[in-house]
Amino acid sequence: MKIAMVSEHASPLATVGGADAGGQNVHVAALSLALAARGHEVTVYTRRECPSQPDETSLAPGVTVVHVPAGPAMTLAKDDLLPWMPDFGRWLARRWSAAPPDMVHSHFWMSGLAALAAARDAAVPIVHTFHALGTVKRRHQGPADSSPRERLRIEAMVASQVDAVIATCADEVAELRRMRIPRRRTRIVPCGVDVRSFTPSGPKRDLGPGPVLLAIGRPVRRKGVDTTIHALARIPGATLVVAGGDVDDPEARRLSHVAARCGVADRVRFLGKVSRQDVPTLMRSADVVVTMPWYEPFGIVPLEAMACGVPVVASAVGGHLDTVVPEVTGLLVPPREPYALGGALRRLLAAPSVLAAYGAAAVARARSRYDWNRIAAQTSAVYAEVLSSRVPASPVPTPHHLPASRGVPAPAFAPVRRADRAGAQPCPGAA
Repeated sequence: MKIAMVSEHASPLATVGGADAGGQNVHVAALSLALAARGHEVTVYTRRECPSQPDETSLAPGVTVVHVPAGPAMTLAKDDLLPWMPDFGRWLARRWSAAPPDMVHSHFWMSGLAALAAARDAAVPIVHTFHALGTVKRRHQGPADSSPRERLRIEAMVASQVDAVIATCADEVAELRRMRIPRRRTRIVPCGVDVRSFTPSGPKRDLGPGPVLLAIGRPVRRKGVDTTIHALARIPGATLVVAGGDVDDPEARRLSHVAARCGVADRVRFLGKVSRQDVPTLMRSADVVVTMPWYEPFGIVPLEAMACGVPVVASAVGGHLDTVVPEVTGLLVPPREPYALGGALRRLLAAPSVLAAYGAAAVARARSRYDWNRIAAQTSAVYAEVLSSRVPASPVPTPHHLPASRGVPAPAFAPVRRADRAGAQPCPGAA
């Protein structure tokens, strides 16, 4: 099967750990590789962010990454990309008119918008994974939500017009139901973990004195690292290691101030960016991996820690509710409650036998349920179901968000293109 993965901002080639590079990048890369290993031919379409990027590059046998010219060839915040989705969709439409894929799998709401417009005339089936929903983000971030105002409306349109939505957890299905998307249109296929790289055996490193807590992820406030810093004050002698982003990121500076106010600055270490290859070593070196986001569409960090045999203490939100089994592979605590977190960590660290038991159970769960080969098989089954059930139908209602050109529908709004907005940066080596 020829599969087109559309991932407008999350390239499988990107370095993970920046503000807009995280779980989706890992997901797209790993799923593409696992599908190719099953004999499929996968092409990943992502936006060109640098003039020196080649038109196409091979990620692995059977997986090609195509850099789509849509907007300026420079790094832009993902919340600034909507004005360039018409270009993205038109480019895909031209490509697919000559050589349509058998299946399109779009990732994130803007990719879904572009894919719907591109596939409309070619009548190519589309499945979609949101990775995050605007309704959840707006609920938790309120006025701080920087998403385009059209996001919620477009997400509902995408969910209603694609052939199927692949949700990554039960909590996401419930949210889609609240958006009036029928349950019959959704399938649950979780994210996966590379169980050959993330293993209990392997090198470790000295991360500091006492029991070591690890918080790893993108440097954004909603990841809740400040909750863990506040909790550290209740865990004498423990060290908290924070990995992700750069040590001089605004969020890292804010967290440093939080640590100083809590009187634990001498027990918090900021490592900055960590390469994907070094993440397993880092996780194996910790006693507990702590991940306390306010909300989490899925959350790959707990899976990676579990595969390394490290217990997880996570906030009881989103995908964590599916992956972490309380008092079996780790603990779940309410988000934004440092006292509850501190108490849970203190009790867990005081029971080495429990830590060991949780770690062993975590490995077994990760390997049996979340190996990428298993996830690729489940995803392939959704593709097959869509292809077998698809029958010629009347034209899909037009998404009114893209300019009229080459069969792509007209816009309901005319966004201003501002390549020089704050946050737009040329990629390294760009002219």
